[in-house]
Amino acid sequence: MVQLSVLDQSTAAAGVPEPQAIRDTVALAQYCEELGYKRFWVSEHHNHPTILGTAPEILMAAIAQVTSTIRIGSAGVMLPHYAPLKVAEQFRVLEALAPGRIDLGLGRAPGSDGKTAFALNPNAHEDAEHFPANVRDLMAWVSGQPLLTGHPFNGLVAKPQSDTSPEIWMLGTSDYGAQVAAHFGIPYCFAHFITDGRGVERAFQIYRDNYQPSERFPEPIANVCAWALAAETDEDAERLFTTRAHWKVRRDMGDLRPIQSPDAIKDFDYSEGEKARIAELRAGAIIGTGATVYEQLSNMAGNYGIDEVVVLTWTHDQEDRRNSYRLLAEAEQKS
Repeated sequence: MVQLSVLDQSTAAAGVPEPQAIRDTVALAQYCEELGYKRFWVSEHHNHPTILGTAPEILMAAIAQVTSTIRIGSAGVMLPHYAPLKVAEQFRVLEALAPGRIDLGLGRAPGSDGKTAFALNPNAHEDAEHFPANVRDLMAWVSGQPLLTGHPFNGLVAKPQSDTSPEIWMLGTSDYGAQVAAHFGIPYCFAHFITDGRGVERAFQIYRDNYQPSERFPEPIANVCAWALAAETDEDAERLFTTRAHWKVRRDMGDLRPIQSPDAIKDFDYSEGEKARIAELRAGAIIGTGATVYEQLSNMAGNYGIDEVVVLTWTHDQEDRRNSYRLLAEAEQKS
């Protein structure tokens, strides 16, 4: 049986004020806790017309105050933008707010365009080159362990200290992230929704073959984050999926904007190339009734040799998103 978790990106919806997306994420976290999901992760993107989650550590703090059991995580913190000590301090504070429930998911990608990445950190390119060393230092600070002997920052401590520490995950879509996760002996999440599944098997093989056991994680732990959508009927799922397909097709044309409603795009005049792209997206989409989607996710997990899938769902209407997660949770409980 595959266990389900959630990634929410605080997506913008046409006709809805942007701040509402952040409030909806907090409310969705509460709801997913009630439904029994294992984790609730939030993403980091910058200067993006569709994805409004820019500060996962702040959003996690808000979620920590309205939940009590679900794990809360970043998917992820884009480390090249930040100093490792500052990230460690932020997550030590989060650990104080929700002891034993914090996941620190790390990524190397900018989560933005080049100009925005430069505005966030003019030295981001150089910091990306030192990514493994920065991960090493961050891991030490966030877990209260000493830095390497001779490290120039020896003696610095990320406060507040406690008996628990965040669970560190490496996120990625390439061999590189798998190699870093294996080297440090930490869990690894592959962003299936970004590559539509391309590269998953190879990344997992690299991760498992090169895994160096750590004290906290003696065995490799991996999951995938996949885009999926459930509805009461197949027909309704198809209708709701049109918003995701439309967004991806228009994004490919350089047109980024908030998610449109199914009614707003039902008469859109697509080119023949766009129609072919939509058909390709539909062929690979994980959509349908709750039972159907859960079965597809379970089969995916079995094929990859994992027991957890993180589900990302986009809909224009927040109630449709909540309903999708409810249907999947009910299917999981019946399995």
